[in-house]
Amino acid sequence: MITLKCSITDLRSKEVINVDDGCRLGCVSDVEIDTCTGCLVSIIVFCGHGVCGFLGRGEEITICWKDIIVIGDDTILVRKGGRGLSN
Repeated sequence: MITLKCSITDLRSKEVINVDDGCRLGCVSDVEIDTCTGCLVSIIVFCGHGVCGFLGRGEEITICWKDIIVIGDDTILVRKGGRGLSN
């Protein structure tokens, strides 16, 4: 099994795409970590306005770790039924 590591800084430069509808959700702006276990719980994406949150912020979307399919070099693919993501 190959283990690759990715820093929070690396995550922030990746665009998040919903594979259910092909929608670009935005870029990772923050993460939530369980401080008891040290595990990443979810990623937070700001979407709707600006370029990856630089020119204003739209809605905040929280994507649970279990909904992340793959973290690639430039993108993170997630599976969430349409835009009905948790806010």
